[in-house]
Amino acid sequence: MPSFKIDLSTAVVFVATPPVPKMANAKTGERALDRETGAGLSTVGLLVSDEGEGNLYQVTIPETGYPEGLMPGMPVKVVGLKARDWENEFNGQKRHGISFRAVAITPAA
Repeated sequence: MPSFKIDLSTAVVFVATPPVPKMANAKTGERALDRETGAGLSTVGLLVSDEGEGNLYQVTIPETGYPEGLMPGMPVKVVGLKARDWENEFNGQKRHGISFRAVAITPAA
């Protein structure tokens, strides 16, 4: 599926929830890995405020793409944020949504 770049050049971004490991299988405890690099993946909550509107996004990021110590309320810059739509079927029910992925998150200057 195609992905789309998200322009955050005019947005203010804050950490809403610190990074937590993303699981490929919660039952077995298997961690989700980046298909290209093999790095473990994490999910971080980001509050994005732009043009008078704020939204909370759960963003997947490789563990090599963020510094330790990201805390709620910390202003950050997001590198390479992309959105992609998804659809799957689980227990006979179709589900769909939008997933967000970034290359890196760095503290804002």
